[in-house]
Amino acid sequence: MPAKSYYHLLLVPANPRVSILIPVYNEVEYLPALIERLLAVPLWERVPIEIVAVDDGSTDGSAQTLDELAQLHPGVIEVVHHPRNRGKGAAIRTAIEHASGEFAAVQDSDLEYNPLDLARVLAPLLEGHADAVFGSRFASSGERRVLYFWHSLANHFLTTVGNAVADLNLTDFETGYKAFRLSLVRSIPLRSDGFGFDPEITVKLAQRGVALYEVPISYRGRTYEEGKKIGAADAVWAFCTVLWYGLRRDIYRDRGAAMLDAHSETPRFNRWMADTIRPWVGARVLEIGAGMGNLSRHLAPRRQLYIATDIDPEHLARLRVRFQLRPNVKLMRCDLSAPADFVPLAAQADTVICLNVLEHIEDDAAGLANIASALVPGGVAIVLVPQDPEIYGTLDRELGHYRRYSEAELRAKMEAAGLAVERVLHFNRITRPGWWFTGRVLKRRSSSRILLWFFDRLVWLWRRIDRALPWPGVSVIGIARKR
Repeated sequence: MPAKSYYHLLLVPANPRVSILIPVYNEVEYLPALIERLLAVPLWERVPIEIVAVDDGSTDGSAQTLDELAQLHPGVIEVVHHPRNRGKGAAIRTAIEHASGEFAAVQDSDLEYNPLDLARVLAPLLEGHADAVFGSRFASSGERRVLYFWHSLANHFLTTVGNAVADLNLTDFETGYKAFRLSLVRSIPLRSDGFGFDPEITVKLAQRGVALYEVPISYRGRTYEEGKKIGAADAVWAFCTVLWYGLRRDIYRDRGAAMLDAHSETPRFNRWMADTIRPWVGARVLEIGAGMGNLSRHLAPRRQLYIATDIDPEHLARLRVRFQLRPNVKLMRCDLSAPADFVPLAAQADTVICLNVLEHIEDDAAGLANIASALVPGGVAIVLVPQDPEIYGTLDRELGHYRRYSEAELRAKMEAAGLAVERVLHFNRITRPGWWFTGRVLKRRSSSRILLWFFDRLVWLWRRIDRALPWPGVSVIGIARKR
């Protein structure tokens, strides 16, 4: 069967829409020329555009000018008004909320950045191999106005500090030309109201591990006499912002995704889980609910075909970045509870891996039937679920678990789906007391990153003593063959 019949790659939308986000504060003299130049960019002949301009409490007539420009270009320009000045970051956040494109680019309203460079900035996004792109003033292949030494020195200092904190090698940390996938930045909690927006989003994109690209742009900076607004105080604040967000990991709005991210920082534990099931993993693998690829990265190498699936677009985007250099890894959106998603996967895999997913769907019997449908006769289903209903607590509810399983229940449901259970493994006994205490006694809703860090450093010990512990594992693994 041709490859396209059983998977589809995560690609850029066929007709991507680009949103231009413009924060405006007292720039009335520049706005008509800016809009004229933006609309004249040749790229829009083949890529639909919308302009979302946010007037941030201007007092010079900018608000009225924006409204007039929107009337001249209905359906293209949307104007949002802040009743008072809140800062650049707040204006960009508002623009992000109102934008409707697949991709977005921030365009300052003062004409320091040339709209013709947008084609270059957006190219890696439109080609499908970037999650975010920065336009660098210091890697410029075009013209750049020569201006203040001390301002340039501050930029280089912030770039050096930011790169060290975020582990990047950018040439322009503070650039105003930033483009990104809208769904990505909407999943990140952005909190800076002022000029701290640029260092905050850069640090958080780095912490998310996105595919970040940098392209050269031209730059015609303004002097302070011409209205430049950034000064020494803003540089100090940007420095503090880099350190503040660099020491935290405030990168997900969704608490469940944040917990997955915390577990992505436990590579030894993930390797332990992968090693536990590796003896039953074949050459053509379908993984249900790959998430951020915490297990996939250990299991995908040396497979003939590894189809990693998920239902979260951001998880799929993360997988695309992580596995872009592995041609044997294919990505697909697949919902375990949706039989239609499994029609193109029928009898395509000799192994189906479903780790910590079955408990997230209400009709788990249908989910197991879908798993069986994707297997060739004699193929192996590897299903890991949380064990023991008695320790179901706040952590389970926060993760969206409908249930925890007993060994007998998992056996019975797999057999009913046409999967002959050959072996059941108890996994991770060591954390059962902690899971019970955290979720049932303390009633906490998240795991401590510090404790996870220490736990991961001692996995070498846990692997040696786990089987000797006298209580059930936190998880149970069913190994079964399709009849």
